[in-house]
This record gives sequence, C-alpha cells and structure tokens, in this order.
Amino acid sequence: MRKKQKEQVENFIGLLKQAHGQLKKIMEKQDFSAALELLEECQNGAIAMGNLIENTEGEGCRTISMLEDYCEEVYQVYEAIESGRYENAGKAYKALRKSLVQIENSVHSDIKVKRVAVFLPYKASMWDSLESVWKAADTDAECDAYVIPVPYYDKNPDGSFKEAHYEGGEYPAYVPVTRYDAFDFEGIHPDMIFIHNPYDEYNYVTSVHPFFYAANLKKFTDNLIYIPYFVLNEVEPGSRRAAEAMENFCMVPGVFHADKVIVQSEAMRQVYIDILAKAAGENSRKLWEKIILGLGSPKFDKVAKGEKEEPGLPEEWADILRKPDGKRKKIILYNTSVTALLKYEDRMLKKMESVFQLFRENQSDAVLWWRPHPLIKATIESMRPQLYSEYEKTVRNYQKEGWGIYDDTADLNRAIRLSDAYYGDASSLVQLYQKTGRLIMIQNVNYL
Repeated sequence: MRKKQKEQVENFIGLLKQAHGQLKKIMEKQDFSAALELLEECQNGAIAMGNLIENTEGEGCRTISMLEDYCEEVYQVYEAIESGRYENAGKAYKALRKSLVQIENSVHSDIKVKRVAVFLPYKASMWDSLESVWKAADTDAECDAYVIPVPYYDKNPDGSFKEAHYEGGEYPAYVPVTRYDAFDFEGIHPDMIFIHNPYDEYNYVTSVHPFFYAANLKKFTDNLIYIPYFVLNEVEPGSRRAAEAMENFCMVPGVFHADKVIVQSEAMRQVYIDILAKAAGENSRKLWEKIILGLGSPKFDKVAKGEKEEPGLPEEWADILRKPDGKRKKIILYNTSVTALLKYEDRMLKKMESVFQLFRENQSDAVLWWRPHPLIKATIESMRPQLYSEYEKTVRNYQKEGWGIYDDTADLNRAIRLSDAYYGDASSLVQLYQKTGRLIMIQNVNYL
C-alpha cells in the first residue's frame, strides 16, 4: 500500500474514533434517531476503508476480516437501538472501541507501506548516473521502481526547439522501461523522483520536455532528488578559483528545486554548500547542508562493478580488436569533449586528424576506440554551425576506413572496461577512468 493510501486508512480510523465518542454522547441523551444515522455513517466508513484495503492488499488481508467483524458489531448495535433494546451507551461504546482497536493494530502491523521511486533519464548514455540507485530500489521488496526515459529536443541557435528525441529503446535489456505518456504522475504521486538533468530551459543545446523541468516535477512528488550525470575534478573547499569554476554546476534549476542533491564526495558537497550559501545568504547554509549530500556518484559504482562484467561486442568490433594470430591489440580509449571543440574549433579538428593518422599507421598493434561526447553534434550544430559539416565529414571518414572503433552507443562503461589506457581531453570521463588504475594521458591540442 502506498503511504498516502495508508494515511487515508488511518484517517478513516480517526474519524470512526470520533464517531464512537459522539455516538456515546447521543445515546446518553437518548437521541436514538441521530444514533442510527451515525451508525450508518460508521458502517459506510468501514466499507469504504475495506474497499481501499482490498484494492491494494487483496481479499486475504487480515484487516479485512476484522472490518467485517466491526461491521457486524455496528449492525448489532443498530438493530438493538432500532428495536428499543439497547440503551446502555457505555456498553455500545466499549464494544465498538474494542473492535476498532483490533483494526488499528492490524493496520499498523499487517499493512506495509510500499514506496514508488521514479527515475527520469533523458539520454541513455547518461543512465549510469542513476543505475546503481535504481538497482537498489528495484531489489527492495517495499519499493516499486520505474525507469521512465523522457523525450528531449535539440535547440536552434535562437533557443527554439527542433528535433524531438526519445531513447527508450536504447537501455540495457535488464532495465524495464515505462513510457513517459503511460505513467500517471498526478494520480500515482511517486514518493521519490530522481533526475540527472539540472539545466532545464537554461541548456543552450538540448532541453527535456518542459513537463519534466524540475519546478514542474515538484508538483508530483514529496522528494525530488537530483544526481549529476557527470563527475568533476575534486576541488578544495574555500578555493575562490574552484568556486568560480563550479558556479555553472551549482546555480541550476535541478539544484534549486531538489529536495536532495547527491554529489560525488564530501569535499564536493562542501563546495556546493559554500557557493549556494554565498548566493542565497549565509543564513541559508543550514538548509543547504540538509539538501546537499556527499554520498558518491553512481557512475563510480558502475565502473567498479563493470570490471567483473562480460561486456560483449559487435562482431565487426571484435575483428578490429584482434591481431591475425587471435591475440588482442592494445586498446586506447580516445575521448573528445564538447568543451575542447567549442574552444579550439578548427584546431581541434586538426588535432583529431593527427591522432587518427598516428593510430592508422600503427593499427597492427593498437586500436583507437573513439568515443566523442554524446552531445558534440547537437552542440556544434547549435553553437558552432560553421564546424558542423567538417566534423560530420571527419566522423564519416573515420567510420569508412574501418581500422578503429567509433562508439556513440549508450554504454560508456564497456569502453572503460575493455581499454588499456585513456587518451583525450580533460573531461569528467577522466574522473571515472582513474578508478581503473590504468594509464591516463591528456592530449595537448596545440601539439599536432
């Protein structure tokens, strides 16, 4: 039974208690006509309570049989009053109270509250930022967990929406997906809603559907929980430079509207609190200390667990990774970020070409596993449209040559698990890769 439904049942019990007290007073005044009306209301209230419990707990619930006994007790009192045989108000009150106490005890011990947790990812490639929390909820017998991928839009340079995207079919097979338009948010009113997108209308490149903006979601849950889809370099609390760099991550709707914000570490928690307290006033610090929790990132959980998982590969990728003698080549995970492409533009494209040339010449021993940031195409189309066609050409040529792997799938952790070293931009992926203990090399765009 849901928390609000159990509260309804408890409210029914409270009303019946009040009715019993009123009944005693009425009978003592010998206003038997009013007593009969009140007993009818008690009967109707017990029936309504029984229907609610039966709909959620089933006919076999122990409380149902107790409600049936209570209704029989009410009927006996009613019949006695109607026939003129029942004038002992105290006796009637005690009999009804005893029956109701048994019902109240049964509700407390036999009816368990079942919570509903809803997870609202938008890009499948970012699902790892919620997955371990979902798994914990999904295995909890007292929780119903729903994964509801939400639609999102690319944006035009003027901020208007263009293409709509829905990636509900791109999640792992073990993740049951519910359609966003098949879930009654208002009627169900989830106990918890988890989001990983904090920007809402302030994202220049993409936007989830406005229904799923944090301010609106708060209408449908008692606990809106934001977990960032990224991890960041750890920073020292109190550092002015760190605070300036972190403002764009802290001063966002997902943080402002959340009931809880879960960040990657205790140090990062303190940075969030300092920035938010400075912006909202020092008297708000205690509030932010309750909201911001440094419990760690599910992305770290995924990397740690992924080391033991069998990844599975498309056959064409497996062929690229193998030498003629069947041995595996060295795999270098190559990550290109949105930030670097926006900053260096054409020079970044030239750097990528020089990297491709190096691995093209050494393809017999090593494989480049190129995994660009999933928002690169949408970002440059919106913010650097002059680069878009050249970038698309670079991607097509790389894929056509077939000596390396181009990975734009939702499964980031497969690339982390299988690679032998990291090379590329200093993005949040570096923080994840550090958990593997393998070699990390940051590329210098100025060195071609």
